[in-house]
Amino acid sequence: MLRPRTILVSVATSAAVIAAGVVAAVSAYAATGCGVSYTVTNQWAGGFGASVRLTNLGDPVTSWSLSWTFPAGQTITQIWNANAPTGTSQVSATNVDYNGNLATNATAEFGFNGSWNNSSNPAPTTFAMNGVTCNGSTTATSTTSRPPTSTTSQPPTTTTSRPPTTTTTPPPGGCGAGTGNAEVVLSGGTWTARNGNTTVFTGGDMLAAMQAGVNSLSSGRTSKQRVVVRGSGNVSAGSRLSLSSFTILEVCGTINVTGSGSGDMAPVYSRGTTDIEVRHLNVTGSPLYGIFMRNVNNLILGQIDMRLSGGLGVRIDNHGGDRAVKVRNIRIDTVYVQGAGAHAVETYGVDGITIGTVTARNVGQSGLLLNDTINATVGTVDAEGAGAGTGYAAFRMANRNGRVGSSYPTNIRVGLVRARAGGRGIFCVSESGGAVIDRVDIASTGNNSILIENCYNVTIAGVSGSVNGGGEVRIAARTEFPPSSDIHFQNLTVSNTNIRWSPCTGTNNTVVNVTRTNSTLAWC
Repeated sequence: MLRPRTILVSVATSAAVIAAGVVAAVSAYAATGCGVSYTVTNQWAGGFGASVRLTNLGDPVTSWSLSWTFPAGQTITQIWNANAPTGTSQVSATNVDYNGNLATNATAEFGFNGSWNNSSNPAPTTFAMNGVTCNGSTTATSTTSRPPTSTTSQPPTTTTSRPPTTTTTPPPGGCGAGTGNAEVVLSGGTWTARNGNTTVFTGGDMLAAMQAGVNSLSSGRTSKQRVVVRGSGNVSAGSRLSLSSFTILEVCGTINVTGSGSGDMAPVYSRGTTDIEVRHLNVTGSPLYGIFMRNVNNLILGQIDMRLSGGLGVRIDNHGGDRAVKVRNIRIDTVYVQGAGAHAVETYGVDGITIGTVTARNVGQSGLLLNDTINATVGTVDAEGAGAGTGYAAFRMANRNGRVGSSYPTNIRVGLVRARAGGRGIFCVSESGGAVIDRVDIASTGNNSILIENCYNVTIAGVSGSVNGGGEVRIAARTEFPPSSDIHFQNLTVSNTNIRWSPCTGTNNTVVNVTRTNSTLAWC
């Protein structure tokens, strides 16, 4: 049986040349080395998912290329947070524009989906970064460099801890491996649901078969039981698959949503439950919601892929009762949403959520919207064309998001926000805050690149960032809320757009270590 597996390869060398106030050229030896963690995170018939973590153990680099050869003919079919060719077993993955700079001991992470032969899916055995093999050998490259005649001191580099990488651990072999407590299988045009040796449904209705599988699980259970769906089919937008407490769902196929509906219908739905896990799900069509979870505690969403023509991707909220009681312990590993009419992922009333990556492509509203949510850790928000022509943003916080009691301690932590085109890049509004965004990479937005409106204790680019073109970077205020305070723009390069604080209300708003090109600063 195949378990998620990791291969580690490392090599490091060291050499140093120290020069101060030297104009003549000197020879130097660049320390080169790398570590690679390769993990198969999911696997199904004909396909698999993998994550790669590259650690630079040598001198800092400004770009990287990681090459390897798949030993059993595997190929990449889709990749995120890196560039790589598809359809070939000889891979050279290169950085994208926001993760090329790697200091010593810094890491870059990317993931991909791939194809395999359904027989063997071994991990690559050798990796090379920038042409240097990561096999335990030592390499020093001689270079000639000319030190600058003058230097400008930089503020000390601040390092914000990344959230631990959390991945859903499927049974050995990935989606559908092993046998579920209930199995829902399509053969020809007939769906059959079985629990052990008992057949609980036979017919042509995918939704009825899946619901029969869920309903066949042990009543009153206090530990999770698993339903595996093997096959693809259509489900009406006016219907939903309801999950009861302590249920694991794996859909090893695609749910295509057709027709129209109203209310909170979703192909995957749960309300007032606990310990729900959706390990693998592909949705197409036009659902009202792709996943709808209301008042669900201890929720895990694993590998979620939605290629939609309307609706909202993932909604998690506490709106089924006392809204002062937030839902707790939510985890989202990887969500890809394309073509939704509304948000890719939205939360409302959550206390304690960890999100790995949200990728949004051409969604009608926000890539990730956090409302009234506290204690959130987000790895990456990567949005292109999110909220085009609107005031929504790649990443938006609203409705007192990050407010704990009556204050805004730092409790919202985001590793990277990447935004291209669409509406806004980052938008904080309506008494939200308590947030640090480590890195930003925003370009060509149709509305504000960054808009902070009536928010408190927000740091943009705690580590580094760039804004190029698009609308201005602005602190603003509405009269019905206290003005924005303790807002910090720092470690930014801003090009071809402006920075403005208007109206001049609020206190302790700062711009520090910001480089401007073709950009004006209007600060109070």
